[in-house]
Amino acid sequence: MNPIFHALFQKSRYLTNCLNEVLKQHNLYSSQWAILYCLHKHGPMTLTQIWKYLNVEAPSVTRAITRLETLGWVERIDGEDKRKKIVTLSPYAEERLPAITETILAFEEEMVGSLTVEEQQQFIILLEKMKG
Repeated sequence: MNPIFHALFQKSRYLTNCLNEVLKQHNLYSSQWAILYCLHKHGPMTLTQIWKYLNVEAPSVTRAITRLETLGWVERIDGEDKRKKIVTLSPYAEERLPAITETILAFEEEMVGSLTVEEQQQFIILLEKMKG
C-alpha cells in the first residue's frame, strides 16, 4: 500500500476531529460547516448542486440540510420548478458567519502555521497533480 494514502486519510480524520472540537463553540460540526461555507461561497444552491460540489452522498446532505434548517442556519425556498427546493443561508447564519470565519481562520493558521508560504503552495500543487 502506498503510504501517501494512509497519511492523507489519517491526517484528514485528525483535521476533521480537531475542526469539530473548534466548531463546538458555534454548535456546528465540520460537515455542517462545509455546507454553510458552500452556500456562503456560491450562493443559493439546490440539494443536488450541494452534494455534487461536496462530493458527498445525497442522503447525507439531505439529513444535514434538514438539521441545519431545524437549527435555523438555512432555509429552503421554492425554485422556478416547484419540485426543486433551493437552499439558502438564513439571516441567522449570515449574522454568525463572521465569528465562525474568524474561528476557522485561527484553526487553519494553527494547522498550517509550521509550513512556509512556499511549502503551502507546493502542497496545493502536489494535491492538484493527483488524479481526481
